[in-house]
Parts: sequence; C-alpha cells; structure tokens
Amino acid sequence: MADPDLLSSPGTLDDALGQARTVADAVLFEGYVLYPYRASSAKNRMRWQFGVLVPPACTAEGGEYAEQRTDLLLEPRTGDRLHAELRFLHVRRRTVERLDPDGTYTEVPELELPDRVLVPWDEGHEERIRLHAPLAELTGEQAHTRTVTFDLPPAVEHEPVRDAEGRTVGRLVRRRARLAGEIRPHVEELAGPYRVSRLTVTVHNTTDAPAGDRTTALPHSMIGAHLLLAVEGGRFLSMTDPPEWAGPAVAELRNEQTWPVLAGPAGREDLVLSSPIILEDHPVLADESPGPLYDATEIDEILALRTAVLTEREKREARGTDDRAAEVIDLVDSLPDAVRERLHGAIRGLREVTDPAGAPAPPEPPGPPAAGLTLPEGTGHPWWDPQQDPEAADAPTTIPIDGAAVGQGSRVLLTPGARRTDAQDTFLRGCRATVEAVVADLDGELHLAVVLDDDPGTDIRRQQGRFLYFKPDEVAPLREGEEEP
Repeated sequence: MADPDLLSSPGTLDDALGQARTVADAVLFEGYVLYPYRASSAKNRMRWQFGVLVPPACTAEGGEYAEQRTDLLLEPRTGDRLHAELRFLHVRRRTVERLDPDGTYTEVPELELPDRVLVPWDEGHEERIRLHAPLAELTGEQAHTRTVTFDLPPAVEHEPVRDAEGRTVGRLVRRRARLAGEIRPHVEELAGPYRVSRLTVTVHNTTDAPAGDRTTALPHSMIGAHLLLAVEGGRFLSMTDPPEWAGPAVAELRNEQTWPVLAGPAGREDLVLSSPIILEDHPVLADESPGPLYDATEIDEILALRTAVLTEREKREARGTDDRAAEVIDLVDSLPDAVRERLHGAIRGLREVTDPAGAPAPPEPPGPPAAGLTLPEGTGHPWWDPQQDPEAADAPTTIPIDGAAVGQGSRVLLTPGARRTDAQDTFLRGCRATVEAVVADLDGELHLAVVLDDDPGTDIRRQQGRFLYFKPDEVAPLREGEEEP
C-alpha cells in the first residue's frame, strides 16, 4: 500500500502544482455527470469515458485497457528527484434504503425528500497515489525497486438520511470494490551529444477480478487516470513543440492512452500533466468559467441556460443524484446577471481574413435540395433528442432520396459537399453509415441521424444517443448488394 504522504510538493513547485491541479481536476471530472444532471437521463446511464483502466481480465469485453504509458524527454540538469502523483476516481456504487416502521431497511428505487430525490448512483471518489524517488534509482535493473504498488480493499459505508425535522427516514449504502495497481517509473539516458533522458512511467491496473462486462468492471477500475510529474532543477521537453534537435527522439516515444503536456504557468518546464484528454502545453481554465459544470461536450453558456429552466422536480432529482450535480444546480441558480453575460464568450485574438485581392471572401452558396425531397412544415421538435419530444411522432419515418425510401436501418454513403463548414465532414466523405432516425430541427428541416458502419464505438453511440447528423442531400442510399451508389 502506498504511503499517502510519500510525495509532499516541493516548496518551489507549490504554486505551479496548484495551478496544474485545477486543470487536472477538470480532466478528472470531465463528463462526470451530464446535463440534465439526473441519473434517469439516458446520457447518464453510460458513464466514464476518459482514462478508464480496467482489470486485465476485463480488457476484451468493453474495449478498455488495463494500463497507460507516458513517455517524455527529460534534461535532468541539476534535478535529481522525480515527484509523481497518480490521480483517478474509484467508483462507489450507491443504493438507497428506506427505514420501515418496524426498524428494518428496504432498498428502494428512490426516496423523496423536500429538497431532493435520492436515487441509486455510481459516485466517483478521488484517489491519489504518490511517488518520490531519486532519478539515479530509476535507471537500469534497479528501477523495479521503485515501483509503487497499492491495494484499496473493498468496503461498505452507511450514511443516514434525515428529513427536515431531523428524523431518520432511510440511509445511503456505498459499496467499494477492491482495486489494485502499480506505478512503474524508468529513466534511460539516450545516446548522442545532448544530455537527455527518456522518462517512462506506466500505470497498471493489477486487480484480480473475474472477466465481465463494463458494468461489472467499473467498480474495479481507475477512472480518469492521469499523472502529474515534476522534477526540481530539471527540464521536460515539450512533446507538442519540441526543440528541432529533439524531433527524432520525440518521434520514437510511445504514449498510450495518455498524452503529456507541460503544465503550470507559461514558461515553466519542470512540471508535466499526462492526461487521457489531449491538451495544449500549459493549459488553463477560462477566466469566464463560473465553476465546474462536469458535462463533457457542452458550452458553459448553453449549460447554464438549460439548467436554469429545469423544473423544480428535475432539480430535486439532480440534487439527489450526486453532490456535484447539486453544486451545479445551486451555482446556476445563484449566478449574477453580470457573470451570466460573461459566459457568452471572449475574443482571445483577432486576425483579418481576406482573399488575395483584399476583399472579404464571400460565403459559399447553399447547395440544391435533393431531388424529390419535400420538407414538411411545422414539425418543430428538437432533432438532437427526438425520443424526448412529445411531438416526435409527427415527424416522417422515411425520406425519399434518389427514388429510395431512407429511414431507420437504411445504409447510406456519406457525400457532404463544400456547402458544409464542418472540417470533419471532409474526412467522412465516402464513408458508409447506417441511419438511426429521421429527425427535424426547430425550423422543420429534416436530418438523418447516422452512425458509421466501421466505427468501433457504434454501440456506445447508440446507447448514449450521440449520432452524426446530415441533411438528405448529403447522403446517397446504398441498395442491398450494392458496393457503390
């Protein structure tokens, strides 16, 4: 078991580590609970998307990995010690029990209180495993002696639930499964005229858990696993923008399930954040952000506005889902108008965009509609979540395209043109996809929600309801047995 006090931040790094941890916190809780912040929401039934390290026996089931590897270049200079901190979330599976008149507890799907509705939920508890070692002891065969192992035993906790009068009406039961792992650091000096070393730090989930699906594996997994690395008196080289002389060495590095960037204030080179989310060097949180909103994909302004219009029942369920969701509800409800206006955006830099003659480039004209396509009027349901809209049944189930009725289950070829401004669509041109739904936006225009046929994450996208959307004139139907349209 790792000593929790093994690493105490070096005094000269305290401020830089503090700034790096604010960014690391955002990584740790990225996508922790998604809008509308309720356990009953479909988006919150498929959780934990980043930095998931599962037990070795579970790697084949959900496409997750049991280890991550960080490779980076280090100039020790006067530095002689490595400080490392592994951070991750450990799932605590929470159930809700009601206190019956006879004094016994009964597990229930929900427990209503005046201020919240308590429901079963998987909470994430932050864990930190620290390493503090001389660089000289991380070379050669002796490096294995500096491997840090940890073993978090299973546990059960009970928290009483009381009503407004202070009477116990139930309890929350949190169950933590066993989770074991190790951190292996290794330093190798590279040949050449420059005194530079390759630092490799691997993180392994070594839990002896039986094979099972993702739901079974998550309580034994490290969630959002990332590393903070520091070396006093030394210098890490940027993997994103390395010095020219270090380019060949950087090209040979292997970073798996993580990416290291320089962290802390701009100009510091003795601190690295190795994150499962790709970041730029010296990442910082936007000054305009009022606080953590935990959703992985949305813009703060949109989240704040949407959260503000939740019904009181929805807010009570969000507060009962997780303490962090409750913080979001309270944060949005208390936002001053001046802070809310700041969420609209900020200009970080300006540049003029013109054609060679100096005149602004004209916008691309819209492309022609697909032949034979008649757009219905007045459908008006939100196409981003048709299943939740009461008027979704009014939308057509198929669209005629090139003489074929295209709807759920149809296979199509993606043919986006220059009219589209999303650069990603350029890479999707020519890809085959399957239509999941025909949906309409607020203006009544029809769209096709699709998933790529060769996307390994298709099942996850279907579970979450996260699709790609194309207009009918941006696809061509594929008929049975047809390789090309």
